[in-house]
Amino acid sequence: MTAIYKKEMRTYFTHMMGYVFLAIMLLLVGIFFSTETIGRHNPNFHMVLFNITTFFFVLVPVLTMRLFSEEARQKTDQLLFTSPLSVMQIVLGKFLAAFSLFLVGTVVTVVLPLMVRSYGELPVSQIVGTYVAFLLIGAASIAVGVFISVLTDNQIIAAIATMGAIFLMFIMETVALLMPVTTVASLIFVGVLVLGVAAVLYNSTRNIIVAVIVALLGAGAVAGLYFLGVLAFDGVIIRVLQWLSIFARFNNFALGMLNIGDIVYYISFAALFVYLTANVIEKRRWR
Repeated sequence: MTAIYKKEMRTYFTHMMGYVFLAIMLLLVGIFFSTETIGRHNPNFHMVLFNITTFFFVLVPVLTMRLFSEEARQKTDQLLFTSPLSVMQIVLGKFLAAFSLFLVGTVVTVVLPLMVRSYGELPVSQIVGTYVAFLLIGAASIAVGVFISVLTDNQIIAAIATMGAIFLMFIMETVALLMPVTTVASLIFVGVLVLGVAAVLYNSTRNIIVAVIVALLGAGAVAGLYFLGVLAFDGVIIRVLQWLSIFARFNNFALGMLNIGDIVYYISFAALFVYLTANVIEKRRWR
């Protein structure tokens, strides 16, 4: 894993991609710092970082679009996948390299809140919470970008797909409010989720029996909950989509509340997409 990590970090700075990412990120930070903090004489730095998260759909593809798609285009992926390294080591090496570059850009911005102490006392807990949220959302977004990169051998397609996925996650709360709240729609939605989980399980294990058992158990649980209390399904689409929004929890951190549940959510979200990426590669490795 260390070899992959070093290779990717070296590539970021020998092909200009790392410099482009840092330049865009720090330019955006400078713009929002000037308008939100200096312009409004506001020592709270959380709005600057929140505004930067709205541009993750631009920043993250720069980090992730070439990680696997370039390997596939140059036909070096087969050499990589037949190396002594495990698939998870390969994926983690690339993911951690992308996150490390993101971390470097984030650390550089730490000096900015210290520059505005003359405007008032710094809300340390809120600033720390905001940085934690910023890094966690970044990790989750990068994991999505890495997963999309492994699905194609075209960097442009990987970049556009990653932009679309992250933008969709950003507007997820708004989309949720447009969803139907009826019980019938909720039952259909939950049924599709159960089938989706069973399909992913089958795709991962190729064990049809396990997948069918999971699907039947899920269907049984849905039926049981329906007959025990129909109202429990009203608005379930909205609740699920809001729960899936990785940006919805930012305000909790910005208030200085480091909720363990929120932290576990982000770590689990990133881990899921790292696992899915490894799963895709594993199938190709033994094809």
